[in-house]
Amino acid sequence: MRRILALLVLVLAAPAVQAGAREKLEAFTGNIRGLAGEFSQTVYGPEGRVQEQSSGLVSLKAPRQFRWEYRQPYPSLIVADGNHVWIYEPDMEQVTVRQQGLEEQDSPLAVLLDPSELDRQFVVTEAGVSEGLEWLALDPRKPDEAPFADARLGFGTQGLERMVLVDSLGQRTEMVFSGWRRDPAFPADTFVFTPPAGVDVVGEMGASAEVMPLGD
Repeated sequence: MRRILALLVLVLAAPAVQAGAREKLEAFTGNIRGLAGEFSQTVYGPEGRVQEQSSGLVSLKAPRQFRWEYRQPYPSLIVADGNHVWIYEPDMEQVTVRQQGLEEQDSPLAVLLDPSELDRQFVVTEAGVSEGLEWLALDPRKPDEAPFADARLGFGTQGLERMVLVDSLGQRTEMVFSGWRRDPAFPADTFVFTPPAGVDVVGEMGASAEVMPLGD
């Protein structure tokens, strides 16, 4: 599930012209090139019982870089540097690496940095107001290729505050975002990963990313 969630944090901006949640989406993402914030994540089984809880930090930078850092209860790190995705599990002393692929562009958070992604990737409907948030419902246009059956994004006074994903087996993942900073001054090593000495590195590295330029 962590690897699937890492796919949700790449492409970022929005073509918001309608009222409601789309209007809030536009206000949150207009002209940004990067975001940084905190998240908490709860995974529920099909029967509704809590299976996992975690929290950490997320950083995103256009066009396709991200850093997804779990701090509690167990540290792990996912970094997309624009060419490769690195997944580091300290408790396993293992790093997995692969070329960054097109699947990173098929994400509910694609609506945050790439204006073309919202309606290209999803059937989008206004889902009304619930729990004090304005909601957008996103249904994948290619459900057989998506890692989730449907997604909802909840917008409030702080911008994107919640995301809910449901997979084909009925497992639900809820994420709460807070402390967003727009266009922060990222440290130079934010989207760079070098495997620590002594850890096993598995996977393959290619010469360049298998992704399309934004807007293609």
